[in-house]
Amino acid sequence: MQIKAKPDLPQAQHGTQRCEECPIRYRAVCAQCEADDLARLEETKYYSTYSAGQVIVWAGDRMDFVASMISGVASLTQTMEDGRTQMVGLLLPSDFLGRPGRENALYTVTAVSDVKLCCFRRKPFEAMMSANPRIPARLLEMTLDELDAAREWLLLLGRKSAREKIASFLAVIARREAALVRERPTGTRRMVLPLTREAMADYLGLTLETVSRQMSALKRDGLIELEGKRGVILPDYQALVDESGDDADGVMVS
Repeated sequence: MQIKAKPDLPQAQHGTQRCEECPIRYRAVCAQCEADDLARLEETKYYSTYSAGQVIVWAGDRMDFVASMISGVASLTQTMEDGRTQMVGLLLPSDFLGRPGRENALYTVTAVSDVKLCCFRRKPFEAMMSANPRIPARLLEMTLDELDAAREWLLLLGRKSAREKIASFLAVIARREAALVRERPTGTRRMVLPLTREAMADYLGLTLETVSRQMSALKRDGLIELEGKRGVILPDYQALVDESGDDADGVMVS
């Protein structure tokens, strides 16, 4: 039986940042909200921060809040009966944590890096959803995007080579970072990897040695440049996409 060590709970922080100034304003669940909607959200939101390695919520625990990822990366993991765990997804900036209408968490959510959340108490948020069709419409759009990402991940795990998996992962991160600033990820891109190579290996179903070998091969072939432990430069984003077997929007090329 797995024993859950309770992490130190972060304190709620009632920040002063206005929704209009939020870095994920046009990608988050509130993207379609108008001025009066934002004013109501301002009254109920609070911020929570988590350090790298800290559990945000355990699978099966009651969740009294939902949240948008403002910064950082969190992992979604599921534990099997024999104690083995599997990473089943990542939460990146603008992603939504929690499910309205569902009280308990399905997955354990852990901060991979330092994480900042914009939180809303679940009951008031559900009341806003009932009164305002723009919020459920945006949440549905995000859920369908998440479904597409899950299908892409299944394809990545089942059909792609190790080299294509690494290239796909890098391209997805570049595409998400560009979307936050409402850009298309063309030309040269500079980014910071959200995962260690060990975590990348777990997420992509590879060994650490394979991840390191393929990263070195991509560097040798001029598709990436490495800066320190996590920094990556993509000299030509499209060339990396071509290597991944996808098109520029993440759809596999037949």
